[in-house]
Amino acid sequence: MTSTTPSTDPAPKKDHGRAGRDLKAAVTSALVLLSAIAASLAFWKPAFMVIVAIAVVVAVWELRKGLLAKDIDLPEQPLMIGGVTMVVVAYVWGSAALVTATAVSALAIMLWLLRRGIDGYVKNATASVFALIYVPFLGSFVALMLAEGGRTGGGFDNPGVKGIITFIGVTIASDIGGYIAGVLFGKHPMAPVISPKKSWEGFVGSLLATVGAGWALVVYLLDGDWWVGVCLGLIAVVMATLGDLCESVIKRDLGIKDMSQVIPGHGGLMDRLDSLLATIAPVWLLLHYGVFTR
Repeated sequence: MTSTTPSTDPAPKKDHGRAGRDLKAAVTSALVLLSAIAASLAFWKPAFMVIVAIAVVVAVWELRKGLLAKDIDLPEQPLMIGGVTMVVVAYVWGSAALVTATAVSALAIMLWLLRRGIDGYVKNATASVFALIYVPFLGSFVALMLAEGGRTGGGFDNPGVKGIITFIGVTIASDIGGYIAGVLFGKHPMAPVISPKKSWEGFVGSLLATVGAGWALVVYLLDGDWWVGVCLGLIAVVMATLGDLCESVIKRDLGIKDMSQVIPGHGGLMDRLDSLLATIAPVWLLLHYGVFTR
């Protein structure tokens, strides 16, 4: 006799093969995000800063959620307020103001934590300062990049907008080049304990794609010297890889696969920001002195 009782067995996880992700969902999500970014840059630069501020808030939320697995409780509200303030200050007044805002935010967060008492203070304060540097401080370099050539207006002929396009372009090139080469040829793991799917073949693919994209974007979009483009590509591929590995270490230490599931096909926002956050500071420095103020 056949039982009519519904099965309680968990549904099997869908196998995405060597891709390791739902490629259709990932591409769709990426196109939506890139369209929103392109629209903001095309019409009004401050609109892009709203996107950056939202990203900072979501990333802080994800970090707090992940760190709770290790009984580390970040003070969410002051981190979010301080992070958004740092982004705005960097865009309006520049790098010196960003340093000051970061120091003030760190001290304010440490004072905020005094309300919780002594137990766990050092652990939570240390993690909070780490989170402040990791997300809003590094993210604020996007604001510094966008501010190149003025803080108002928009359009793809604006130097700051071109800088953002170049920064995003080389980072995407690193991701796509590494992904394709890794899926097709990956056999030698780069860091098997940290990130088993990351291979040396994938790194070579990232290197070739990023150097090519850096050269083309700097020469043809920014009207800069070819060697700046090559240096940009080399810096971007190294920093993007380090950023990805560092976030993988954090997730493995916390015992989680993704920071969240807010982006279909990608996981959490931090799972996409890891390379961007690690890349933006040296890219801004190189373009600021190698292209914009030469």
